[in-house]
Amino acid sequence: MKRLSFALATTALMLGAAMPVQAAPCRDAKGKFIKCPPKAPAKTVRCKDAKGKFAKCGTAGAKPV
Repeated sequence: MKRLSFALATTALMLGAAMPVQAAPCRDAKGKFIKCPPKAPAKTVRCKDAKGKFAKCGTAGAKPV
């Protein structure tokens, strides 16, 4: 029983150590750190009412454009 648990623990440690750890997602093909590209800003949702005028999205009859 001890031998089985030792084997399982050793296997788990080896698998955990074998997984690559990503320190930063911004690396080039050679593995060197580069400046990360800026993230695109989230688009705002605009809504129009039945007449075609811009309105708050929470109002009755307003639909996203």
